[in-house]
Amino acid sequence: MSMHILDTPIAGLKIVERRPHRDERGFLVRLFDAADLRECGWNRPIEQINHTHTRTAGTIRGMHYQLPPYAEMKLVSCIRGKIWDVAVDLRAGSPTFLHWHAEILSPENGRALLVPEGFAHGFQALEDDSEIVYCNSAPYAPGSEGGVLYCDKQVGIEWPLPPTIVSDRDQKHPLIEDGFSGIVT
Repeated sequence: MSMHILDTPIAGLKIVERRPHRDERGFLVRLFDAADLRECGWNRPIEQINHTHTRTAGTIRGMHYQLPPYAEMKLVSCIRGKIWDVAVDLRAGSPTFLHWHAEILSPENGRALLVPEGFAHGFQALEDDSEIVYCNSAPYAPGSEGGVLYCDKQVGIEWPLPPTIVSDRDQKHPLIEDGFSGIVT
């Protein structure tokens, strides 16, 4: 196995630790391994691979999700800099509904976050010029997208840095209302 899969306190949300092969030339690391990730529920092909560059530490991107039939799994990796990657459980009926978990991702620690369907996802850049690559199991579908406000008190995400930049789009995500029962995946 080229990847070591670790559980988080939220069922289905996984930490992926990679084992780079190093020699005098540098290193090679496998970013995606279908056989290893199939054991974690990734059973569809990769539909998109996205690359994000975030210029300024403190910038928050998210919290995004897609509704069925375009619900997606994501495998998020930081290839430059450092990010604080966050996933919020929005699955209807989940015992950890509205709980969040975060991991620091960087090239140095070789960690990735495997975010299942039914989760909102976002991150905060902890260093200037941070870059992530993430694989998605479903295509982006604008009519099926949703978001959670990054500062929603019902979720209570504790961002490590004061927010410096949040897009207009991400600032307009609605608050979770008392009647929100989650996403059926």
